[in-house]
Amino acid sequence: MPVVPVRLAARQKKYEIKIGSGVLSRLGREVRVVLGPDSRRIALISNPTVFSLYGKRALQSLKAENFKTHHWLMPEGEQHKTLKSWEQALAFLSESGLERGDAVVALGGGVVGDLAGFAAATYLRGIAFVQVPTTLLAQIDASVGGKTGVNLTAGKNLVGAFHQPQLVVIDTQTLATLPGRELTSGWCEAVKQGAVGSRKLFAQTRRLLNRSGTDFCLWLGHEESQTELCAAIAAHCHFKAGIVAGDEREEIGRADHRSRRILNFGHTTAHALEKLTRYRRFRHGEAVGYGMLVAGEISKNIGMLASGELESLRETVRLCGPLPAAHDLSIDEIIGAMKGDKKSLAGITMWVLLDRIGRARVVDGKQIDKRILRSSLRAGLKTIS
Repeated sequence: MPVVPVRLAARQKKYEIKIGSGVLSRLGREVRVVLGPDSRRIALISNPTVFSLYGKRALQSLKAENFKTHHWLMPEGEQHKTLKSWEQALAFLSESGLERGDAVVALGGGVVGDLAGFAAATYLRGIAFVQVPTTLLAQIDASVGGKTGVNLTAGKNLVGAFHQPQLVVIDTQTLATLPGRELTSGWCEAVKQGAVGSRKLFAQTRRLLNRSGTDFCLWLGHEESQTELCAAIAAHCHFKAGIVAGDEREEIGRADHRSRRILNFGHTTAHALEKLTRYRRFRHGEAVGYGMLVAGEISKNIGMLASGELESLRETVRLCGPLPAAHDLSIDEIIGAMKGDKKSLAGITMWVLLDRIGRARVVDGKQIDKRILRSSLRAGLKTIS
C-alpha cells in the first residue's frame, strides 16, 4: 500500500495519505492509530449517493474500534457548498456531542471534504479531521493540502480555513462506481497537476488516459493495473504534498514555479464558468479543463508557450472525455465574473500560465492585452468531444 507523507515543517505538523484497493475496511484501525485511545466519537459527513455505497462499511470499521459514530448527509452538488450547509453541519456536530478529542470524517468527493473540513476547522475552534475521498478529483487534489471552505454568491471558496487533516485514506475501489463525468472531472485535475508539475507526471497521466480513459472497470480486476493506478495516485499526491509543504497558506508574495498558486492553473476561468452557470452545468474538473485551454491559449499568444506544447495540452484534455458546452456563454460575463476571483491582488486578476509543459508561472493580468484575453477565451471555450 503506497503511503505518502505530508510534512509541514513550519508548524511541526505531519500526516499520511494511505492508498490502496479495499483500504476502506481498515478505516477504523487507521483512525484509531492517529487519534489515540482516548478519542470516543466520530461524526461522519457524507452525501446520500456515497453513503448508500460506502457508509455501512465505513461505520462498521469505525465501530469495530469502539468509536461511537454519528452521521449526517448533506445535499449533493457544488450548489450546496454554502454557509447554510455549514451551519447545519455545525449543528450536527454539536448534537452529536463531539469534544476536542473527537473527530470528523469526510466520506465523499471534494464538496463533502471542503464542507466537512470547514466544519471541523471551526467547531470548538478546531477538531481533528480525516479525509476519505471517493472521487478521483478528491483523491489526487481536493483531499490533500488542508484547504476547506464554502462558496458565496459572489464567488467560489470565498469563505474557509486552512485545516490540515490528521489522515487521508484513499480506497481506489470507489472509482469503479463513479459516473463517467466524475472521472472526466478528476482526469482534468490530473492533467492540470501534470501540466504545472513536471513532464514526467504529465506523461504518466497521459499514458493512463490512453489506457483506461473514463472506464476504471478496466483497472480494478487486474492486480498489475491496480498497482499502476495506486502508484499514479500516489505520484499526484506526492507532487501536491511537496507544494503544500513549501507554501501551505499560498503566500501572497510568492509567484515562483513552486508556489501553491500554480495549483490554480485553469481555475481563473473555471471559477467564472461555475459561477455564471450557478454550479449546475459543469463539474469542477470539467470547468478546469476549459480553464487550462484558455490559460494555454493566453500563454501561447503572449509568447510563453510553444504551439506544439499547447496542442499536446489540448489533446490530453480531449482524452479526459467530453466536456459540457461552454461556447454559448458571454465572453463579457465571463470576464466580469473573473473580477471576484480570490487570487486577485489589488483588483488585478493573477493568471497561472505555462512556460512549457511542467513549468508554470504567475503573470499579472495587466500584462495580458484585452484583445488577447477575449480571443483566448473564444478559442479555449470551443467544445471538446
